[in-house]
Amino acid sequence: MHVLAFVNQKGGCGKTTTAVNLAGALSARGERVLLVDLDPQAHATLGLGWAILHEPTVSDVLRDRVTPREAVLPAPGGFDLIAATSGLAHFEELAERMIGPEQLLRRALERSPTAWDFVLLDCPPRTDGVLAANALRAADTAVLVIECGTFALQGALKAVDVLEEVAERQERPFALRAVGTLFDRREPLAHELAIALHAQFGPLLFDTFVRTSSTLRACAAAGLPVQVLEPASPSAQDFDALAEELQRWTRRSTPETNRVEPARGERARAWDTPYVSRSAAVLAAAAPRARNTQHARGSTEH
Repeated sequence: MHVLAFVNQKGGCGKTTTAVNLAGALSARGERVLLVDLDPQAHATLGLGWAILHEPTVSDVLRDRVTPREAVLPAPGGFDLIAATSGLAHFEELAERMIGPEQLLRRALERSPTAWDFVLLDCPPRTDGVLAANALRAADTAVLVIECGTFALQGALKAVDVLEEVAERQERPFALRAVGTLFDRREPLAHELAIALHAQFGPLLFDTFVRTSSTLRACAAAGLPVQVLEPASPSAQDFDALAEELQRWTRRSTPETNRVEPARGERARAWDTPYVSRSAAVLAAAAPRARNTQHARGSTEH
């Protein structure tokens, strides 16, 4: 199981859109996926057509009233959802009186280590609250979602500094990746901004950019991921490419000796063991390649 937290310090950057549609793309590629809505605004929940009445939510999971499996709701596109409501803000208030509230989600997910291949955490638009802290404590990888805009780049650089500081304080650091969203090739500065993102973030940045699209807005309004509503659209192609890239990266960053071979007749999965960081600080995206290179050099020297 690989846990990804989608983060940024501002709203409107395409974070929820990325989490929802990447969940759909991974599911379409045969992965078992859980999407957890950790935002009191509940945009991911609403964007998947759910209006919560009496169903269990992520608040119930965090307060240990139900297990993650018991809180799962079916999402269109074939993946699982743990929903949120505005009542999640009340949990933030309660957490101020708890001991170690930032560990609650990680402990809950550890009860179901083989239930999903990928767990996607849609975080609120801030990185200093207890909900984001829960996401980062549980995460194997923090994915910084960056809007392809002039001013968004500077904010993203500051967010990287914050995330690195958080990772260095944790006993279980997370890897850091970034994805560009709302890319509009018609804008005169679009390609210059893309080059600037690559220059600033290097191997942390996924190669796939998610293009801005009215299709994605229509999907959110319909309560469906793009793979269901418009499976042949350019937006669906963007998320399929991002899902494929993520699958390749997680396979490469999983130590081969820790892989679990699937049982006879069972399909192989992208992520069969919990991720354990080998670094005392942030595990940069290039680290798996560096480890492989060092191992290869050691083999030739001996």
